[in-house]
Amino acid sequence: MRRALSVFILLLAAAGLLPAHASSLRIATGELPPYATASRPDQGVALQIVRRAFELAGHEVTYHFLPWSRAQQETLAGRWDATAYWGASDQRRRDFLLSDNVLTEQWVIVHRRELAVDWRQLADLKPWRIGVIRDYTYTPEFWALVKAGTLQTDNTPDDLLGLRKLLAGRIDLIPMERNVACDLLARNFSNAEAARLAAHPRLLTDSFTTHLMLPPQLPASRTLLEAFNRGLASLKASGEHARILASVRCPRDWNNGVKHP
Repeated sequence: MRRALSVFILLLAAAGLLPAHASSLRIATGELPPYATASRPDQGVALQIVRRAFELAGHEVTYHFLPWSRAQQETLAGRWDATAYWGASDQRRRDFLLSDNVLTEQWVIVHRRELAVDWRQLADLKPWRIGVIRDYTYTPEFWALVKAGTLQTDNTPDDLLGLRKLLAGRIDLIPMERNVACDLLARNFSNAEAARLAAHPRLLTDSFTTHLMLPPQLPASRTLLEAFNRGLASLKASGEHARILASVRCPRDWNNGVKHP
């Protein structure tokens, strides 16, 4: 009987009805609410998408929260099965295996409402003092303008301090992912403080894709990447991916009239 059951399971796996190599995966990540955080039951919107995609492919996931730079470095060294979630860059494409798009972030320019901020090209932001986080991807064009001295910048450790600097008048603008800004405002500021800030409707980029990254030197990485991409495609086709993204709420006027670059 036991042998017959084993043969039956093997036949199901061969037919693709069961995962042939189901496993528990250890994924390094960091804190970026509401997308990745130990403070939410689902551990964040992006991490929930990654978890569900792997579940559909027959794999369980355990997240390990680290500083972002350490999560990337240790995954590159092969200590973790993967790291999530990251914007694509030329360097990361060279160093890692990148998955299909987990979600597309919406990067906007946040500013105090009393400032008459408008822009069509990034160089139009030249008059303003801009808060930046050095480890962020933003866009190649943005960093090129910073390096050239076209844009005035102020190095800021994180988005929360950036919003505080903005309210205090120490900076004029800060590029920030829309849902990250909304979450920070809801958890750390009064309604009156949040009402002083606005998000310019023009997106910094409409192609800021984000990805699971796997170390290419680990033997299982390519198989896991294929499994994840299959699970992610199923998640999107079922509508569950859209439902997970819809769980984030922003101030109502922050979502009006989005303009694409």
